[in-house]
Order: sequence, then structure tokens, then C-alpha cells
Amino acid sequence: MTASAVPRGPGATAWAPETVTTDPYNAQTPRAALTERLTPADALFVRDHFGVPRTPAARWRLRIGGAVTTPVTLGYEELLALGREGRREFDVVLECAGNGRAQMVPRPPGLPWDQRAVGCARFAGVPFHLVAERAGVAPETVEFVFAGADTGSVHGHPAAFERSLPLAEALHPDTLLATHMNGEPLPPEHGAPVRLVVPGRYAVADVKWLVEATAVTEPFTGVFQAEEYVYVASEGIPDGPVSAIRVKSLITAPEPDDDLRRGTQTVVRGRAWSGAGLAVGRVEVRAEHEDEDGPGEERAGGTEWHDADLEPPTGPYAWTSWSYRWTPRKPGRYRLLARATDAHGDTQPPRAPWNAQGYGCNPVAAVDVVVV
Repeated sequence: MTASAVPRGPGATAWAPETVTTDPYNAQTPRAALTERLTPADALFVRDHFGVPRTPAARWRLRIGGAVTTPVTLGYEELLALGREGRREFDVVLECAGNGRAQMVPRPPGLPWDQRAVGCARFAGVPFHLVAERAGVAPETVEFVFAGADTGSVHGHPAAFERSLPLAEALHPDTLLATHMNGEPLPPEHGAPVRLVVPGRYAVADVKWLVEATAVTEPFTGVFQAEEYVYVASEGIPDGPVSAIRVKSLITAPEPDDDLRRGTQTVVRGRAWSGAGLAVGRVEVRAEHEDEDGPGEERAGGTEWHDADLEPPTGPYAWTSWSYRWTPRKPGRYRLLARATDAHGDTQPPRAPWNAQGYGCNPVAAVDVVVV
């Protein structure tokens, strides 16, 4: 097993993610790819902490142990065979918990993502509960701890990438041992040969290069559970690990600084999503003109929001496509705003809720354009 970065050079495809760091390799989804209902695998953002482990499928093993009746070790072909009986496939929004961190003021430490550490891909695999049932989960189990093959140093100490899930979440029928993405075997940078996929949670839960699942009888306190990927307020008080994705929207068209024509209809488009399987019930759009003398919706700071048209999502964990037809009446600079509300009634806030590590950033989406 080896680990390496996956840098994208000048010869990369037009879909290639935009590099943020090269070693380890981290990159965000290009704007063009966000116009696709399913994000192409070679365009989807990449979050990597220690380098990409390279494990041939024939050598891959998943160990299930801890508080179980019979520890189980499963190979790749065995997992595929199990999938012939219980294979699941659905579209899932993947969003890094730090997505949008660069917009926070002051900016917290961490990768300076804008709002493109996100995408929607189709994952297929075997529900984890089918494998756990083979091992026999002890009644006192409270969580499963999932470990990837990637290891490195955190805060000066050796660490593996490990995250836990509450037992009910781990055994949910839609928590997958995913082997395929967009109809093809997983690419190395997206967790090949097998990764965990937990729909509705920030992607830190989707442990890549999965090699171990351990049933535990006490809450897990590993570094990526209790120190990193934790909400910490300005007072320095931890408020638990990141979990469900917060409601959010994204404007995909027009693009920033596009030139639009006065009196010509423009279709404002985008995506919206939320976590824990919650549907997006509403997306609203507003256009603010830089000149305070404009009437109605074109007055800077105006209060008029207009409902966008929503398209049915491709599944309970996919994003919702939306559109709004807008005709600007006067020239100048405009800020287009979009906010989503989910089935629980949660709405995107005007500003990002600040926290010390920059997680869960979900302010109203904004794009600045020019009307000529």
C-alpha cells in the first residue's frame, strides 16, 4: 500500500477540480461542473488529509470487530457478491464540512474553500447493516467506529482517519459500503476500492479507503471526532462533532461578473440541498441594485424575495435544481441572492454562523453581475 498526492497539471481535463493544495491533494469542484445534475467523478471536489492510499481491490479487506459476536473479515469479491442480494444505489450530495470557510470573517484556520467543496454523485454499494449482522452486534453497542487506510500525523501525534456513527445511523439501510460512483468503480481519490457513504451528513462521515469497522460500547473520542470536525464557538466551548448538512443553496448561473442586458430576461439557476434526508421546500431569489434610488426589488437592501421554480430531485439525498426568470430594468451592478428553506423550516441565514474551525457555513448564496 502506498500513498501519493493526485496533482492536476496543465494537461488535465476541463472538468478537473481546481487545486487548493498539492500534498496532500485537495481541490474544489469547477464552476462548470456544478451545472450538471450529477457531478462528473473527475470534477468532484477532493478532501484528503494524508495522501491517497493505493490498495488493489484483490488485496482489500474490511475487518468488523469490537463488541460483536463473531469478528468478520470481508474481501472485495465477497462484498460484491453480497451486493447482488442487497445492492443499493442513489444520488447523494457530498459537502465538505468546511465548505465556504473562506467567506467567514474573521476567517478560521483550515483549507480556504469558497462554496465549491460540494457536488452530487450517484453511489452504489452494499448497506453496512448487512455486513454488521453477519458479525452480530452486541446489545451494549452505542457506536461503530470506521477507519480508513490513510494515516499520518495530527498535532504531532500519529493518527489514522477514524470517525464514528451512532448505532442507528450506522445500521440505517441507506448507509453504504460504496464500491461504485456514477456507474463506475470508485476512483482512487474518492476512496477506492470501498468507502463509507452516509447520506445527509457532511462528507467527513463518508470515510474513504475503508478498512475497519469497530463496534464500541462507549462514545468514540478520536482526534477527528473530538478535536477536529467539531463545532467550537468563539468562547472555545465545543458543541459536538459536525453531523447533518445544513440547508444551503448555490447559484450556478449567471456566473460572477457576467455582463447581462437591460430588458432581457435572464434565467437565474442553481442547486439547493439539506441534510438528514430533508427535502428542500422553497428557494427564494432577490436582486439588489447598487443604487439605492431604484424601486422595489432593485433597491439596495430591498426586502422583496421571489419564489423560484423547483425541479423534483432524483432522490431523497440529491440536490434540488431551481430556476427564476429575472428581467433587469436598469443598468449597473447587481447582487443576486438565493436562500433555501427545507422541510423542517430551516432557512439559510444572511451571514455565515461563525465558529472557530469554520464548519457548517451556509449563508444566503450571492453572485455579483453587471447589467449594461
